[in-house]
Amino acid sequence: MDVIKTQQISSRPIEKVIVHPLVLLSIVDNYNRVAKDTRKRVIGVLLGTSFKGTVDVTNSYAVPFEEDEKDPSIWFLDHNYHESMFSMFKRINAKEHVVGWYSTGPKLRENDLDIHRLFHKYDSVILKFIPLIDCFWCFGYVPNPVLVIIDVQPKELGIPTKAYYDVEEVKENATQKSQKVFVHVPSEIAAHEVEEIGVEHLLRDVKDTTISTLATEVTGKLTALKGLDARLREIRGYLDLVIDEKLPLNHEILYHLQLN
Repeated sequence: MDVIKTQQISSRPIEKVIVHPLVLLSIVDNYNRVAKDTRKRVIGVLLGTSFKGTVDVTNSYAVPFEEDEKDPSIWFLDHNYHESMFSMFKRINAKEHVVGWYSTGPKLRENDLDIHRLFHKYDSVILKFIPLIDCFWCFGYVPNPVLVIIDVQPKELGIPTKAYYDVEEVKENATQKSQKVFVHVPSEIAAHEVEEIGVEHLLRDVKDTTISTLATEVTGKLTALKGLDARLREIRGYLDLVIDEKLPLNHEILYHLQLN
């Protein structure tokens, strides 16, 4: 019996996927409103940019989705809703285009490749009616979309995202047909300075009632100590500059430092 060897081919290799915190908050909020305390998952579209192998996910929106728990081959995704939502998002930020989709998993499922394939087919259908350049910006042409699985109920510390893109696995044996497979790609969480400030203010009023009082107090004190450490480093830097005579001596500043 011949051993079947395979090779993977990708039109555009993806090296890294960056997910912004506001995307995570939006997905978790959608999950809590739609599928909390159930076995269902939520699915949506990822918006952002792609450049030199790096996919930057800056926005997202949920899409109505249903699937049969007993038969994974039976599922429905609302195309019309997707078109309407992307049309509205495009008016707000024309630079963002569709870069893929997300699922709350928490793991890959049997029908994920079929859903992923839908993005490729959907684009090719649009291309029959709209020129390529218009399609790219209006409907988010996705030559190589990514799938990001978001773990909305993580049990371990770490990044709650896993990213994938599909490649065609070509069989060297001519009798075997090629097939699509998912390839894992590194992902990370990153934010612009404005986003960090917004998320920090948003999380101040968010409390998880499942966490014990002791754990909450320890977390609060750890955050306070980090803030104190940063402030002390700033003061030390200022004093070093004064000692080196790079800054003039200011008695008012020293007075306030002594009070603190």
